[in-house]
Amino acid sequence: MLDTELLQEGLALMGFGMGFVFVFLTLLVIATTLMSRVVDRLVPAPEPKAPAAAPARQDDEELLAVLSAAVHRYRQRHRR
Repeated sequence: MLDTELLQEGLALMGFGMGFVFVFLTLLVIATTLMSRVVDRLVPAPEPKAPAAAPARQDDEELLAVLSAAVHRYRQRHRR
């Protein structure tokens, strides 16, 4: 075989392979889109959960005190 024939055959094989992959991926995207739509129609959306009870006010005040103490200590140790 001549070099040009080999090159043409290689390019044809490459085109066939790339075309096959392109068609396969296109069908895969279409199939997943259709499955997503079917699942959305068949399965109802979950209801939102009730909000959790607010934490006790004492916990917030204690957390604020701890954070304030930590910031104060950090600033004392890292003065410029």
